[in-house]
Amino acid sequence: MSDDKNEIEKLIDNMITGGDELVANLKTILPESLAESMVLFHESNVTNLKKIKEFLNK
Repeated sequence: MSDDKNEIEKLIDNMITGGDELVANLKTILPESLAESMVLFHESNVTNLKKIKEFLNK
């Protein structure tokens, strides 16, 4: 189970990092209103992913 937990944590970290990179790249080409919505959506996803990670570490 520990290996599975570590793999899930790595996946969560990769999802956050990948999302950060995607948002940073798309912000430069999207209209400001869409970019702002995308940033808010990503922030919400990061919050939820961090909660999942915390739950795994209990």
